[in-house]
Amino acid sequence: MPLPPRAVLVHRATELTELVARHGTRQQAGFFLAGRGRDLAELDARHQAQQEALATVSAAIPLDWRRAVAERNDLDRFGFGPEDVVIAVGQDGLVANVAKYLDGQPVIGINPEPARNPGVLVPHEPAAIADLLAVSQVVERTMVAASTDDGQQLIALNEVYIGHRTHQSARYRLSSPDSLAERQSSSGILVGTGTGSTGWCRSAWQERRSPLALPSPTDPLLCWFVREAWPSPATGTDNTEGLVKAPDTLTILAESDLVVFGDGMESDTLSVSWGQRVEVGVAPVKLHLVV
Repeated sequence: MPLPPRAVLVHRATELTELVARHGTRQQAGFFLAGRGRDLAELDARHQAQQEALATVSAAIPLDWRRAVAERNDLDRFGFGPEDVVIAVGQDGLVANVAKYLDGQPVIGINPEPARNPGVLVPHEPAAIADLLAVSQVVERTMVAASTDDGQQLIALNEVYIGHRTHQSARYRLSSPDSLAERQSSSGILVGTGTGSTGWCRSAWQERRSPLALPSPTDPLLCWFVREAWPSPATGTDNTEGLVKAPDTLTILAESDLVVFGDGMESDTLSVSWGQRVEVGVAPVKLHLVV
């Protein structure tokens, strides 16, 4: 007999929770904020909004469903099952945080603060959860995968970054599908999806006034940008942006120690040493986002 669905509520600790944990008591947290011209009431209101959203969602889950709760910092240790329905309650970035651990499970994004959060990936109000659990339409969003030649792999929803662990220059040889290999020294490389092209990649695209047509979230296509490539007798700046369509990949051959991380999560990285190769392309899995 098949297992009933399991609703997995994903959230992150609020600023209030983190601040009280850091300072020990609410009084000390309030004193810390007051010294910086801020009021604890602001964080209280945001904390309350999230708690109310979580309560509304929890109350709407059918009684015959199983349920679980996962905090963002515990996602890498949480075991998702094929019958799970993931409900992300928080900001857009929370969906990106959980997407890399999934394999086709539907994700419902709930926005507890519509006046504050854009709601690109969390477009739904808490009160809509009952209808979304009963009848839902899923859109598949493209993800990006980075793989090393020693078997490491990382998947992200928005973008992956390949560069030096600190602010030193990253040195590598870059090969793109439509251009010859070029040795470069730069602040790193961004490879993003259509979803990510509204964030970090878009900043790079706008800053350089790039003529590149950015992909849509459902396109099996990635955009990539080299950040601050440095010209020298040994390094070039000719191959600094482009598109990668499945099944092609962008290849980076490390000539210094590098790291690879996705969606801004620097705590979850791949380490790449001199001489290793990184292939970046469209991921074999997609985010199944309920709309």
